[in-house]
Amino acid sequence: MCGIAGWQLAHGRSRDLSELADMSSAIAHRGPDDQGTYVDASAGVALAHRRLSIIDLTAGGHQPMADADGKVVVAFNGELYNFVALRRELAALGHTFRSRSDTEVVVSALAHWGPAALGRFNGMFALAAWFPSEARLLLARDPMGMKPLYYAALGGGVVFASEIKAFLVLKGFRPEINRNSLQQFLEFGYVFHEHDTALSGISKLPPGNAIEISAGRAGQPHAFFTPPPSLPPGERSVAHVVERLHETLSDVVREHLVADVSVGLLLSGGLDSSIIAALAAKDARVTTVTMGFAESKIDERAFARDVAGHIGSDHHEVLIYPRKLVEDLEETVWHFDDLFADWGTVSTRVLYRKCREQGIKVVLVGEGADEIFGGYSIFGASQLMRGPGVWRLFQLYRRYAGRRYGRQFASFAAHMRGYLAQSGGNLFDAVRLFESRRQLPNNYVMKVDKASMSVSVEARAPYLDRRVADIAYTIPANQLLAQGTDKFVLRRMAEQYRLLPPEITRRPKYGASIAASWMDDSAEFRRFARDVILAKEGWTEQLGLRGAMTAFFDGQRGGYRFPRAISIFSNLAWRLLLLNLWARKYLPAA
Repeated sequence: MCGIAGWQLAHGRSRDLSELADMSSAIAHRGPDDQGTYVDASAGVALAHRRLSIIDLTAGGHQPMADADGKVVVAFNGELYNFVALRRELAALGHTFRSRSDTEVVVSALAHWGPAALGRFNGMFALAAWFPSEARLLLARDPMGMKPLYYAALGGGVVFASEIKAFLVLKGFRPEINRNSLQQFLEFGYVFHEHDTALSGISKLPPGNAIEISAGRAGQPHAFFTPPPSLPPGERSVAHVVERLHETLSDVVREHLVADVSVGLLLSGGLDSSIIAALAAKDARVTTVTMGFAESKIDERAFARDVAGHIGSDHHEVLIYPRKLVEDLEETVWHFDDLFADWGTVSTRVLYRKCREQGIKVVLVGEGADEIFGGYSIFGASQLMRGPGVWRLFQLYRRYAGRRYGRQFASFAAHMRGYLAQSGGNLFDAVRLFESRRQLPNNYVMKVDKASMSVSVEARAPYLDRRVADIAYTIPANQLLAQGTDKFVLRRMAEQYRLLPPEITRRPKYGASIAASWMDDSAEFRRFARDVILAKEGWTEQLGLRGAMTAFFDGQRGGYRFPRAISIFSNLAWRLLLLNLWARKYLPAA
């Protein structure tokens, strides 16, 4: 796991190489164990790499890394889980290896197969590959978007980095907020557009996409991974799906445990993380970590204890207090980079830090199961919606936006119509594509990456391995929403293979927001939030929302009545808190 940065410039253009060092320093937390650079001034290419050593801790994993024949130079951020099988295949084709690093396998694969190698990679990654003989730079992001990659046209070329903050050190770059992205954040809690970020001019590479840069100009992103369509109901039995899923997920979890450092598992006590922990514990004794929240009515630690006892793990608990969240919030927002409002970024960052303090450098997490296996209430709701197509899209929009209407309906509807076309008109599958291709990589997985990497911990998500996702996407709605529940196939698998006790497999999802709870339950946190949100000349005032937020904090109302747009003030308050703190870090003073 690492961080990457660099550029490719048009002929005759140059950048001060001290900027490369500054970009590398800006993302040093992603890789404190080693650093390296590659520069070809004549070609206008510069690559920087920060390494978090996980597999092969020796200098054999130093990056940027080139193949023996000089066909390709690679800066790789991530993990390749099938690197052992690929190394065996490449060795049979004549390639030799000097290390046990998965990065060397990536380099050899790209040297042998070129960009077609991306389709062979099972892992999470963002990479930059320079092909000197073709004067071409390739940027790529893993199929499910677990690792971020940003790029921008600057100074006569294209600059890229693992985090947006690396752009702030560049001479001549002045950050400006993208107003459309801001509106998406206020309505949805994140920027759902696949290319845009909160800052104008900085783009993100979509999941499963690659882009080629030559002579300082970027082509159009193109997909090397497309989710497969769901199978017709009845074409494949639930028993067959459960058997295949168990076999695949078991193999994937086993590969995700491979590391030359200590590995732990985050355990919430919910179905998703509990299944991963149970599968991991089948081969060896594992370490599990869970968190609880002081001064809140939300506490799932008892369920996590039950799971830990069932699988026989070495279990640890971390209690998080509102005071600690307040102390860490501004620093955490700095690590956000983009605007997204998942409250878990703050609390899980504290948890990842505790893991690192206990010597755990890699953790397995349960993210992704809800989005690809139909675990949210919106999946069931999509099956009940009736009426004209535009009305059904409007009903979805209301649920996602947490308000009655707003300015983003047209954009949201356009995206959903595209997914409906891709799904043959199946609304369940269209919702699954929106969840997994927009909300997951731009919000929830972004939370995982930014929170873990900010404290130099690698988080791995087995459900988001493309082999598991390939199975999940093909499972139709009637098999996932069977017997009055959700994620039925996962629940059946856990029971059939005796992974978990029934009280866990049949437990409904717990979806409360700790941020909203603390806004109500903790007087200290509420005072802090009020001071930030209602600060003079802040973004609350600029957006004309001071009246709504004053009414909220004075306890006069929790929302506006129809037909006014904002119906839930607590959601808006959390987003405005993050926006104001983020703006202090990322936007210059007026």
